[in-house]
Amino acid sequence: MKSEFSGAGDPQRSLELLWGTREAPKRGPRPSLTVSRIGAVAIALADGEGLAALSMRRVADELKVSAMSLYTYVPGKAELLDVMLDCAYSELAPAQGSGPGWRAHLEELARSSLALYVRHPWMLQVATHRPALGPYAMALYERGLQAVAGVGLGELEMDLVVTLVADYVRGAARSAVDAAQAQAATGQTDAQWWARYEQAFQDVFDAARFPLAARVGRAAGEAYQAAHDPQRAFEFGLARLLDGLDGYIRTRTSSVV
Repeated sequence: MKSEFSGAGDPQRSLELLWGTREAPKRGPRPSLTVSRIGAVAIALADGEGLAALSMRRVADELKVSAMSLYTYVPGKAELLDVMLDCAYSELAPAQGSGPGWRAHLEELARSSLALYVRHPWMLQVATHRPALGPYAMALYERGLQAVAGVGLGELEMDLVVTLVADYVRGAARSAVDAAQAQAATGQTDAQWWARYEQAFQDVFDAARFPLAARVGRAAGEAYQAAHDPQRAFEFGLARLLDGLDGYIRTRTSSVV
């Protein structure tokens, strides 16, 4: 599946769009569109039909304007992707009721971020190594840093902790989205798929050759009723990740003392 890249367009125009700093024309007709409206329509299109369906012309059609008119607001698809990402990040409202302590806040942020990817699977097709630094992207980064502020970590360590959690969630989200898309594409649940596949697999599988896979795989299959349980894997992995960070933070703070 082809990946797109954030930050691939004109950085000046992307930042103007994201932060709303471009001065409106003094004369002429009043603009009929807003950047947030364009972003919302583009997101709805990508949610429903996938990122492959996204084009400036399709977005213009959805907005009932000409493609040339749309280009006066957003110069191209690359800048549009930057707008879409920041609009999506706006859905991650500040944490509420997640309890005291860094762990509870990081856990809540991880869960809400996973839900965001599941709502907008196209986000997983946009590589963000060169991020579009819009206000909502920065708010998300700030929120992660606030979770670990004051626990005894240095600035680089704080950044690495936030990146670690974000990378873990993105990987877990890909697994969850793959599972949902497999069911949508085939019209079969995992249990229905396994019911058709199991006997054929047992006919070729050599349990004596793979004894651990036979024993563990049987136990996992009975528990999951599938080959894999993305939600259970996410919960287990998140807990172990936070356990590891807890140990690291304790080590750092004790060494300071």
